[in-house]
Amino acid sequence: MKIKSQRDFVAGLAFIVVGLAFAWGATNYSFGSSARPGPGYFPFGLGIILAIIGAVITFEALTIETEDGEPIGDIAWRPLLIILGAVGVFGFLLPRAGMVITIPVLITMASAAAGRIRWLDVVILSVVLTLGSYMAFVRGLDLVIPVWPSFLQ
Repeated sequence: MKIKSQRDFVAGLAFIVVGLAFAWGATNYSFGSSARPGPGYFPFGLGIILAIIGAVITFEALTIETEDGEPIGDIAWRPLLIILGAVGVFGFLLPRAGMVITIPVLITMASAAAGRIRWLDVVILSVVLTLGSYMAFVRGLDLVIPVWPSFLQ
C-alpha cells in the first residue's frame, strides 16, 4: 500500500490520535443523557467526530492520487515557537492583566509569527476579539474572567 499524500496521511493520523485522546479523557467524567448532558458528553462526542474525520482523511491519503505525493516540508520552528509562546503568555497574563490587555498582546505576538506585523489589522482584530470575547464569555456565559487589570479594579 502506497501513501499518495504524505501531508494528509500525517494530518489524518494526528486527528485520530487527538480525537481518541479527548474521547478517552472524557470517559473520566459523567455523560448524563441527551436531555441533560454531563461534562463528559460534549468532549466525548467531539473526540469521536474528530477521529472519524481523521480516518476519512487518512483513507483518502491512501487512495486518492496526488501529483507529487504532497511531501511533508520542513517544520517552521520560528512561527511554531512564537504561537506557543503567545498562548503561554496569554495564560499567564489573563488573571493578572485582564482581557483588555491580554487579548491584544496575544494577537500582536501571534501576528509576529507571520514575519511582519500589519498594525492596522492587529488593532482591528484586537478590538473585535476583545469585544467579542467580553460579550460571549463575560456577558453571555457569565464566566468570571477579569476584564481589567487587577490594579485598576
